[in-house]
Amino acid sequence: MHIFINMQSSSLPNLFDYFDFVKYLRDYYEARHEIDRWFSYRYIQSKTGIDPGYLFKIFQGKKALPQKNVASFAKLLNLTKREKEYFNLLVLYSKAKSNDEIRQYFEKMLLFSEVVARKVALKEYEYYTRWYYAALRQVLSYYPFHGDYKALARMTVPEITPAEAQKGVEVLCGLEFVKQQPDGSYKVLDRFLSTGDDWHSIAVRRFQQDTIMLAHKALDAVDKDLRDISTVTVTLSAEGFGEARERIRQFRRDMLELVNREDSQSGSYHVNIQMIPIGRRWEGPKA
Repeated sequence: MHIFINMQSSSLPNLFDYFDFVKYLRDYYEARHEIDRWFSYRYIQSKTGIDPGYLFKIFQGKKALPQKNVASFAKLLNLTKREKEYFNLLVLYSKAKSNDEIRQYFEKMLLFSEVVARKVALKEYEYYTRWYYAALRQVLSYYPFHGDYKALARMTVPEITPAEAQKGVEVLCGLEFVKQQPDGSYKVLDRFLSTGDDWHSIAVRRFQQDTIMLAHKALDAVDKDLRDISTVTVTLSAEGFGEARERIRQFRRDMLELVNREDSQSGSYHVNIQMIPIGRRWEGPKA
């Protein structure tokens, strides 16, 4: 006979701390197994109807959780109504393919106020939803702005509207990235804002799409003496690809160090570094 322990025990992980349902399942399994040794893949299979082999691949992140089994999993995990809604969103988020789908589910997940362990804080999420928020933040670090939104709007490339400039300043002030001074001028409070290497949040993904779009437009809209866009096509081994990525990371660090030494800025720039596959890997003919 099994003795059931209160599943609200603080030793079990909090679902709302996760954006990855697979990681939640793994953490839940380990914690639950410590409480109930009989809690196994075989037991989960008996409650969900999923083959243990397939179940193991779900826990490894190699297979998707079938939508038809979400309800049985929610029952197994003893989720509340609100937790069931969030768990379903996590599963849908993991299956989303298009950027619009990913953003749709991500933003719905952010509506759950209990979420505390976020890869991207809500403030940063809002900051990255419009490319010109970042542009305005950089412009305000050197441009003497005193409330003329028409003039400020003309400072971005491409030029934005005065209404967008005003909204941008309001957002930056609300996020405490920029603060209005007693004399009416604006001061940027933090020099840097970096997402680090783990940029998989949809907000940052959208931001990067926008900056790539801006680089594309700059080919025709910006004088070549005011931009630097170049391409090199190469072939690399898997090890060479890893080394190239590390060199790109080091270049980003070097760029931040360069900016840190600057004390008389007069322009703002996006620096896009792109290394994308243009052919599939081939490991040679099969034996």
